[in-house]
Amino acid sequence: MKYSFMTFSCPELTCAQVIEAARRYGYDGVEPRAEAKHAHGIELSADKAARTHARKAFESAGVAVACVATSCCYSDPAENAAQIDRTRQFIELAADVGSGHLRVFGGAIKGGLTRAQAIEQVAASLRSVADLAARRKVRVCLETHDDWCDPTHIAEVMRRVNHEWIAVNWDIMHPVRTKLSTMEQAFETLKPWIQHAHIHDCERYDDMVFVSIGKGIIDHKLALGRLMGLKRDLFISFEWFNMGSHERHLPAELATMKAYESSMRQGGT
Repeated sequence: MKYSFMTFSCPELTCAQVIEAARRYGYDGVEPRAEAKHAHGIELSADKAARTHARKAFESAGVAVACVATSCCYSDPAENAAQIDRTRQFIELAADVGSGHLRVFGGAIKGGLTRAQAIEQVAASLRSVADLAARRKVRVCLETHDDWCDPTHIAEVMRRVNHEWIAVNWDIMHPVRTKLSTMEQAFETLKPWIQHAHIHDCERYDDMVFVSIGKGIIDHKLALGRLMGLKRDLFISFEWFNMGSHERHLPAELATMKAYESSMRQGGT
């Protein structure tokens, strides 16, 4: 498997420092979180020269831009057109810096939409950016999050979009945390479309207090085993908030996941 981390783990690091951290800890890639006041500089405001510089820096270091994580969301009719426009801009940014993936959200359902109407609005929004995503070779990945933690709703969006370059970011925690699905059910429902994954662990479902992988209640071994079975060239990305120094938790979390993976490849449980 390939592993990356989102820059919430180290929001104070510049792009060069993030790349160095990834190399030092043994990560295959980095997931820059845009629009969160992180210091990496991979933002819509970056000019062409800055984007080219970032791409070359990642390439020369042998570290991938695993995904560009955005806040784009599509469930508010009042903001929908603006969100679609921002998604197009982010597709261009992702392509410019060498990323093949873009993370987006369904978002909170607003404006009196029913679930059925929201599903169609999210699907229509993603259909409207699909051809650009294909031309720029950036998969737009809808995350299991917020009002879209139920995998069946995400799957219905994917069926309606029906486009190779629109996919799913499986955040393994949220469907289970919200008690809308088991881990196994979530995977089986989303399996045709999973192209990126987020992992983290928590003590309790109700308040999402983050803890180190293996110390909480999320079954990472089960999720990892299923993702390994897909045999796809996807990233598993660590997404941590308020975990203290990245110098401590980033290498520790990666070591835990690699130990799980090694055990599975050797036939362990």
